[in-house]
Amino acid sequence: MTHDEARARDAADPLRPYRDRFALPEGVIYLDGNSLGPLPRATAPALADMVQRQWGDRLIRSWNEGWIDAPQRIGGKIARLIGAHAAEAIVADSPSVHLFKLLVAALRHDPTRHTVVSETGNFPTDLHIAEGAVGCVPGARLNAVARGDLHDAIDHDTAVTLLTHVHYKTGERYDMAQWTARAHDAGALALWDLSHSVGAIDVDLNAAGADLAVGCGYKYLNGGPGAPAFLFVSRAFQDRLASPLSGWMGHAAPFAFADAYAPADGMKRWLAGTPPMLAMAGLEAGVDLWLGVDRVQVAAKSATLFDLLAAIGAELGLECVSPANPVERGSHISFRHPHAYALCQALIARGVIGDFRDPDILRFGLTPLYLGFEDVWRAGEILGEILASKAYADPEFSKRNAVT
Repeated sequence: MTHDEARARDAADPLRPYRDRFALPEGVIYLDGNSLGPLPRATAPALADMVQRQWGDRLIRSWNEGWIDAPQRIGGKIARLIGAHAAEAIVADSPSVHLFKLLVAALRHDPTRHTVVSETGNFPTDLHIAEGAVGCVPGARLNAVARGDLHDAIDHDTAVTLLTHVHYKTGERYDMAQWTARAHDAGALALWDLSHSVGAIDVDLNAAGADLAVGCGYKYLNGGPGAPAFLFVSRAFQDRLASPLSGWMGHAAPFAFADAYAPADGMKRWLAGTPPMLAMAGLEAGVDLWLGVDRVQVAAKSATLFDLLAAIGAELGLECVSPANPVERGSHISFRHPHAYALCQALIARGVIGDFRDPDILRFGLTPLYLGFEDVWRAGEILGEILASKAYADPEFSKRNAVT
């Protein structure tokens, strides 16, 4: 694709108007929305209203004017993006906390089953939380195996499979329906981490028969740093599973102030503490932006952006580790390079923001709502200049930051 062709594609892009709904900094090509989504223009007014009117003027009255129902309301909106019923998703806490809740609940569901099956190389928090969860259930264990060994690892002792739909590093995507069916064939529950899927690719939990899922609010949903996460439980299990974090907000009658815990019906039982309303306002602004988006157009543009950057990478001699087939990947592309970290820092210094994943992965998020074809073309040009000049060899670019 030539520069002129990239500009022409942008001019004809049906998603182009969404770019103006983000506060993108001048002179920056942002290719890291798969890690932290940029600021929607609607977010600052939403937060200002939350602070000045809802908190400042209405004070505690706001709990009865929309705050107390925010977890269900926002969860219902996210449900539309993940192929779920409105009453099957709720927002609270973080993906890590939600994983802990669901893993312990799944292990307790059938006491004859003791194993959580997951993948080595899964996103670290998934495995770390799984280690903690099995430690809370007597006899439970975590069996993390290579992707190629997963099929045989799922057996009669498996209580739940914990798989990340789109791999955080390579972008590889599981066939959700196929692997959910594999778990069910063994009598196990299927738990999916959608953190690199929601808002990036088409997700249909109910069509796939998924039982449980969690997802992140601050990546493609643009909910802001540390935004609350969502949790999904299919209707078939909502009254059969209980959260191990039996907090006040998950009580059937929290304002009856009873000593003993009684779980609420439906998704509300998965709440624990008080909803963080400032963060909730930021997330809702980001989610609202997605509700009118044509996801078929998103998928088509994501695939074309990937093909463009993959072709550029091939011309530059970079090894692409992401699947070429769009149905087998998410919406980011990763290249392997022996100096990937320094290369990433050199790009950032030139206004192209991607990220690095240890030990040698240069990763770029392809976020169709605001990323243009000319952006990718220009990023490729700058990448080529840095590689040709070996500007990444500057020692300054090899100094590791705390966040990579």
